[in-house]
Amino acid sequence: MHYYRLERLINLFDGYRQVFKINSHHLMLLQIDGERFLIESNCPHREYPLKSSDVDGSDLVCPQHGYRFDIRSGELRHYSEEHCRNLHCFELVERDSEVGVILDY
Repeated sequence: MHYYRLERLINLFDGYRQVFKINSHHLMLLQIDGERFLIESNCPHREYPLKSSDVDGSDLVCPQHGYRFDIRSGELRHYSEEHCRNLHCFELVERDSEVGVILDY
């Protein structure tokens, strides 16, 4: 397990979105209404990038086919084609004045 620094806390604001590639992980850090989330950055349905996705309440909506995922748990809430797995969510870790994640190598 290894800690990876993602961003300084001072740089985060509502509407913040940034994609990170760490080893084999493709992650997106976002802040909405003061809450921070770290999720996989591509939709599990067809790997479409989620950087331009909408957030509707607590749902993250994939811009390609409208799949909806709970932003907190990653649970698939709605699908328009075939069923897919849930979205992977990662626990954020605050250290000093930054936010990061602990991942396997």
